[in-house]
Amino acid sequence: MASSYTISETATFTLTHAKHMAAKVAADLKRLQRFYGYPSDQDIANYETEVIELLNNGYLGTLTIGFKRDNSWIEPTLRYTAHDLAGAAANDDDPGRVRPGANVSGASLHNFLTYTMAWNALSATEQDAFKKRMPFYRTGATEPTINGYLINDRIYSAGGRALNRASVRSY
Repeated sequence: MASSYTISETATFTLTHAKHMAAKVAADLKRLQRFYGYPSDQDIANYETEVIELLNNGYLGTLTIGFKRDNSWIEPTLRYTAHDLAGAAANDDDPGRVRPGANVSGASLHNFLTYTMAWNALSATEQDAFKKRMPFYRTGATEPTINGYLINDRIYSAGGRALNRASVRSY
């Protein structure tokens, strides 16, 4: 006699999952602050709030935070890309490993956000209402180029979603 078993699993993304992942982004930013003096504690708290809300609502495409010189991202810059795991598993790495000692002279801290198709499906009124609740009111801008290359170095996941972190490296 043969037996067969079926296991079914569903993952529901919750506010708790969004907070878990956003806390890892905040920890990375504290590391940037420790090595390079920026972002401020208030900015880190604001980024964390924004990431929680964007993840929880399914609106976060990419968030890039780091240093920009001559309209190009330089090392140390971190890019977070959100995606649905679609039933697959992913690591939930510890935050950190931001490299110290990069040359940031003449550079300033910047950030750039892209949204998902779920965001694009909102009306302009709904988008504006959401933006007004956020710590930063974002307007259109051109994404800077990268002076170097991106290397995927961390994955933060919870509740069937993940944030892939990539770091800018110099040539």
